[in-house]
Amino acid sequence: MADDWPAGFFDRQDRGDDADFYGPPRLVTHIDDGAIAAVTELYDELGVPDGRVLDLMSSWVSHLSKKPSGGLVALGMNAVELRANPLADQVVVQDLNLDPQLPFGDASFDAVICCVSIDYLVHPVEVLREASRVLRPGGVVVLTFSNRCFPTKAVHGWLATDEDGRVEIVR
Repeated sequence: MADDWPAGFFDRQDRGDDADFYGPPRLVTHIDDGAIAAVTELYDELGVPDGRVLDLMSSWVSHLSKKPSGGLVALGMNAVELRANPLADQVVVQDLNLDPQLPFGDASFDAVICCVSIDYLVHPVEVLREASRVLRPGGVVVLTFSNRCFPTKAVHGWLATDEDGRVEIVR
């Protein structure tokens, strides 16, 4: 898809403050065990744990097989969930829908991951440009997604398409 998105593509049914919606801690997994294993395997295959990692829209679990050698920064909406992440060396509470600018220096991470959350971003292009900015040369950005979501918080464009369409959106 081009940079031109249809009108209303990034609108959401629930336009309320995300801090209210994500305020109560949800110490649950949002994908099943098979999907978690596939994400972990993908991270290992791409060498994600072998450097400094930024986990965007993180939670109490990052689906990594081990603590990243350069440390893990977990950025998300819920401080309780982020502090419960056993792999996180640093937690940053930030609503990327309000402020898509990442509070890190250029080329400061070897990998940026975002698991099952890309569908909630109302400014995904800006967030991914920021991910590119904070990524070191040769680093990887890994976006994983599923057919599960909070439909009132997912953007309309995501909900209006099928799995192939979602791949195209992310691409």
